[in-house]
Amino acid sequence: MATSSLDAPAGQASQAGTGQVAGQRERFRGWSLLASRAAGLAYLLYVVGPVGQDSRGAAAACGYAILAAFGVCWLLIPVPSSPGISQARAPSRRFWVLYGILVALFVAELPFAHAQAFVMGVFITILTVARLGTRAMPVVLALALAALLVPPAIPSWHDSLGAAWDDVTPLAIPVVALATFAVIRLLSSTQALAETRAELASLAAENERFRIARDLHDLLGHSLTTITVKAGLAARLGEADRARALQEIAEVEALARRALAEVRAAVASYRQVTLAGELATGRQLLRAAGITADLPRAVDDVDPAHQELFGWVVREGLTNIVRHSRASSCAVRLSATSIEVVDDGVGGTAPPGNGLSGLRERVAAAGGSIEAGPVHPAGWRLRVSLSPEGAK
Repeated sequence: MATSSLDAPAGQASQAGTGQVAGQRERFRGWSLLASRAAGLAYLLYVVGPVGQDSRGAAAACGYAILAAFGVCWLLIPVPSSPGISQARAPSRRFWVLYGILVALFVAELPFAHAQAFVMGVFITILTVARLGTRAMPVVLALALAALLVPPAIPSWHDSLGAAWDDVTPLAIPVVALATFAVIRLLSSTQALAETRAELASLAAENERFRIARDLHDLLGHSLTTITVKAGLAARLGEADRARALQEIAEVEALARRALAEVRAAVASYRQVTLAGELATGRQLLRAAGITADLPRAVDDVDPAHQELFGWVVREGLTNIVRHSRASSCAVRLSATSIEVVDDGVGGTAPPGNGLSGLRERVAAAGGSIEAGPVHPAGWRLRVSLSPEGAK
């Protein structure tokens, strides 16, 4: 509990720091987007010249005012500040109101800038594609055709700055539409890839937490059970056999120190469980619990690649026997591809715990099978078998 209370503020601080960094990154994206949109307004200079040449006095002033209003609306219209934000989450009503105003300003500018006013259609194209994606195709075609067909149809525009047939805007509109669509798809794909990587990292961290939790349960469950049994034996011996009681207490201290070292090693992913070591520890545990043990003296028949797994089986099996079975004897039987732990107690009275679940995961990862159930006339059997291929 003390560790949790100490870790909580650190975790909260980490989350707060992550949130602050994310907020700063989002603000930076917002300012970058605003700066790029403001830089794009330079393209309206192609409209400023024609307004001065095709209009005079109040008409020119009106044309410039319309351009200024168009630029302000262009900066104010809400669009996603990041490709990872869904288009639907951008403020829809405000967008369409300002979008309508931009279209109206574009139409209102035509009498003042004539053919060059279709440059404003490029801005409308960008917004339409950014908002609608492929559904913007009809609007793009309509703008391109209007830029191509309207100027030649109005004779009074033919003497304006830049002849109607020489204007590149009819070509620029579909090209800009394709470029905008490509950029949005690229940014969306990049954002999706980043989100997928973040999700995979989160899943990896979650799996690692589960692994550590399982290992800690297996390590501490066995060690604490052994310590409890030995401490109880030392208390019962008391003054009757002081030397034996002191021996048991010394072993309790050694077990506690080893458990601490195992916990530290498990957290650092360096802990080792060996079959021979678990059998030696299990022999002490069963002796302290007063259970007759029939354990193998050698483990040479077992493939070294699977001795750690069989060590976990011995640890889980003997721990459950001491905890739940009330057995008087137990036996461990080994072969090259299997291990079996059997007792003569009242197994099966306790519900399955995390230890057996963790053991099932280990066995499944090794390509083996596990059986756990009662035997007749009394007792419980835990058996793990590996296929010949898995035992190689």
